[in-house]
Amino acid sequence: MALGGSRQEYRHNKVFKAMNRPLTILGAERRLFFVALISGGAIFSLMHSLLGGFLLFAVGTIAAQQATRYDVEILRILLNSSKFRRRYDPMKWQPAEIRIVRRNVQG
Repeated sequence: MALGGSRQEYRHNKVFKAMNRPLTILGAERRLFFVALISGGAIFSLMHSLLGGFLLFAVGTIAAQQATRYDVEILRILLNSSKFRRRYDPMKWQPAEIRIVRRNVQG
C-alpha cells in the first residue's frame, strides 16, 4: 500500500505451465519409468528372455502410469514412509493376548 494514497498496487509475475508440470516419460514419472526400464533389462540379461524383459517393462510402465495419475510424488512418499512412526488410532482396537506363565523356581 502506498503511503500517500489508498490504492494498492499488486505485483504480477508470469507463470508458465511447463514449469509446474511433472516430468514424465510415456505418461509415467521419470524415476518410475527408469525403474521399469532397468527391471525389464535385468530380466532380459539374467534370463535371456526378450519376451520376459519386454513384458516386465510393459507391466512396470503401466503400473508407473497408474501411480503417476494417482500422485506424482508417490515414489518419494513410499520411500520416506518407513522413516516415520505410525499414528495411533484408538478406533482400531486390537485385543491383546495375555498369558500367565507360572514357573516353579524352587524345585
